[in-house]
Amino acid sequence: MGIVLHWFLPTNGDSRTDLSLGNAVGVEGSRVTGDGGTERAPGISYIGQIARSAELLGFTGALTPTSSWCEDAWVMTAGLTQVTERFKFLVAARPGLMSPTLAAHMAATYQRISGNRLLLNIVTGGDDAEQRRFGDHLSKIERYARAGEFLHVFRELWSGESVDFSGEHYDIRDARIIPSRVRPDIYLGGSSPAAVDVAAAYADVYLTWGEPPAAVAEKLDQVRRRAKEAGRELRFGIRLHVIARETADEAWEQADRLLAGLDEAAIERAQAIQQASGSEGQRRMTALHGGRTDALVVSPNLWAGVGLVRGGAGTALVGSHEEVADRIAEYHDLGIDEFILSGYPHLEEAYRVGEGVIPALRRRGLLAAPHSDPRFTEV
Repeated sequence: MGIVLHWFLPTNGDSRTDLSLGNAVGVEGSRVTGDGGTERAPGISYIGQIARSAELLGFTGALTPTSSWCEDAWVMTAGLTQVTERFKFLVAARPGLMSPTLAAHMAATYQRISGNRLLLNIVTGGDDAEQRRFGDHLSKIERYARAGEFLHVFRELWSGESVDFSGEHYDIRDARIIPSRVRPDIYLGGSSPAAVDVAAAYADVYLTWGEPPAAVAEKLDQVRRRAKEAGRELRFGIRLHVIARETADEAWEQADRLLAGLDEAAIERAQAIQQASGSEGQRRMTALHGGRTDALVVSPNLWAGVGLVRGGAGTALVGSHEEVADRIAEYHDLGIDEFILSGYPHLEEAYRVGEGVIPALRRRGLLAAPHSDPRFTEV
């Protein structure tokens, strides 16, 4: 299978110096408002500009995050389907904040109005404080158990038949929807055993953050074994930032600029918040650099500087267009077909990747044919 490239929609706001805002954006929970400097508010006109550009550049779709610090992914992307043509939207959604029946009903409607352009990224939540903002007081293990029940009901509803389900977290009676012809693919990540179990049983695509290739290979083997035990096969995807330039020197100079102005106190605050997270994936990201600024290159062209001040995906591919293409090819050889990339600011960096890295991948014959899925136009 060829490589599928996705971009990212920064619905918390965007900036040329986003790392300097990292402690405020996505770590402590406040949003970029666009009130000062070069910050860009996440209005639909700007986010739509990113989506339209990414579509024209050859990206298949884009991930849209979920949190109290960003715009709602369902609402934002439903609007964006009307200003794009074939671009898919990987909507991050949280089980537990709505019933699986309502989620399936919304997804079917979304598929019909968009021409089957919805993908779902199931996020159980790794931050207890963030979950409590939404009235969710379950533990991490309980959230994964609930996610499994949620996905069981969600998938069953696509049969069009009545669904009854009685579990620890849901009691569903005579549920049914009018399914769209194409069920949206389910993406799910997580490094804990509970996450792997749920992904093996219900996901179509297992996602990992950008760890060094050897660590990624070990994780994928674990997921493959668990999926085989469940009688299933999964596809694999990876989430990475990217800084690609004509030359490696230019790329590393840009990485240095992103860190300029950060003081030790800001890094310490961000690291304290990350270390308090219950997410195993976050623990693995933080362990790559340990809060140090002098050991950020953790694998060839893999830079952990993003994770100094930002939670979540904390690594970036840094290098020339050809070097970044080399690293993507290396991950692809491990079995990863889908790449979710991002860069600051997301509009300009989409062009840098689209005009530099995508042609390099195309010359190597690595890219999947655009919109090659025959189900795409079925409603």
